[in-house]
Amino acid sequence: MTTFIDKIALIRIVDGQILGTRSKGKDLYYLPGGKRDPGETDTETLIREIEEELSVQIKPETVAHFGNFEAQADGKAEGIVVKMACYTADYDGELRPASEIDELEWLSYKDRDRASRVVQIIFDHLHEKNLLP
Repeated sequence: MTTFIDKIALIRIVDGQILGTRSKGKDLYYLPGGKRDPGETDTETLIREIEEELSVQIKPETVAHFGNFEAQADGKAEGIVVKMACYTADYDGELRPASEIDELEWLSYKDRDRASRVVQIIFDHLHEKNLLP
């Protein structure tokens, strides 16, 4: 039986690099975002999570769905799958790690192996579209 972890994430690419986050006590990089609270829409989750993690405010009118991706959850039992809805968006403010985020880093495709399984799939997708050289 498959159990899904429902997550929403921000894809932010600048100069051929994607914004990655590393949580305190973790080695792998993830895309900024997180789990939906009960009753939240994708956009509401994205706005809340990005403000909590990155200290910036998403501009709701710029939120655009990019794609949905799934992979076995890192460090979880077999059959626990991360289901990640990814969005692009602009924001106001200056990026600063907050909450459980220890580090922000702009990652290139060569950093693929430093990312979680689902993020590796996203890296491959972006690379195939020449968005992450």
